[in-house]
Amino acid sequence: MQFYTIGVYGSTEKEYFKKLQNHNIDLFCDIRQRRGVRGKKYSFVNSIKLQNKLKELNIHYLHIKELAPTKEIRNKQKEDDKQKNILKRDRHILGNTFINEYNNCILKNYDFDNLLSYIKKNNYNNIVFFCVEKEFNACHRSLVANELKNKYNFYIQDI
Repeated sequence: MQFYTIGVYGSTEKEYFKKLQNHNIDLFCDIRQRRGVRGKKYSFVNSIKLQNKLKELNIHYLHIKELAPTKEIRNKQKEDDKQKNILKRDRHILGNTFINEYNNCILKNYDFDNLLSYIKKNNYNNIVFFCVEKEFNACHRSLVANELKNKYNFYIQDI
């Protein structure tokens, strides 16, 4: 079993799906709260379009809403960004408040054993966790990756 993470910002549609194919992804885990983006540039990751394309590529889609940060947690990051005068798209790391809240409210309560059972039962080999941010450390997918590394000793690569 190999785990990956991926963001979409900064990629073209062609580049994005090529990354998935190059890593032989067979399970795509969408860990966003809202499964849409504004504008045309990244519309290919809006839920329906994304699921249709993944199906075409023979990649199973799984929405894991329980791993998405809540609106309250996201708002804490917005406050932190505002205090530091940083735009979301220019952020390189998550704030400590976000990290602590996400770890305590989301990761602490998520049943990774159940997810891993599901993965093994369905013989998935290459699993990717997806959210939109370009920067790995500026996204909660980095916290999911750290949890899998710390709890199960999995190596996670951002693609």
